[in-house]
Amino acid sequence: MGWTDFYRRRDALDAVLRTAAGDPAAPLTFDRDLFATQDDLLLALHHRWMQQLTGRLGTALEDSDDRVETVTRTWRVLAAEQPVLRAVLDAHLTATEAVEREQRLLALTAGLAELSEPSAEITRVGAAFASLIRSAPATVVPGRHRRLAKSA
Repeated sequence: MGWTDFYRRRDALDAVLRTAAGDPAAPLTFDRDLFATQDDLLLALHHRWMQQLTGRLGTALEDSDDRVETVTRTWRVLAAEQPVLRAVLDAHLTATEAVEREQRLLALTAGLAELSEPSAEITRVGAAFASLIRSAPATVVPGRHRRLAKSA
């Protein structure tokens, strides 16, 4: 992909989000010359989300003692800054692989799971953690993060 294609795709994603701002759950309209299917479009939007999330997590964790709180806060801040992107993904993204990739990222980055654990277990913990992130802020007891992972 050359720079011209990159900018065309970026602009097309921006246009989708502008159009979806009024109703993120409405059917998506997009340039079918750039994205053959809605799934292709959604994977590109999810890639955008994941790039922003991983970059912010890397920076935020440098100065953090509480990985669970840092991951929670970082995800929530990004969701607040990108509400249409997050809402479109929540309403339309059905690609299990992409959703599970994000769940594993959350679990591993927060220290709630380890790479040595089975992928299905990491995903399960990540799904539970993602649900907590999306809910009202909860009080986290220091030192209890590992217990949460085992009981989630």
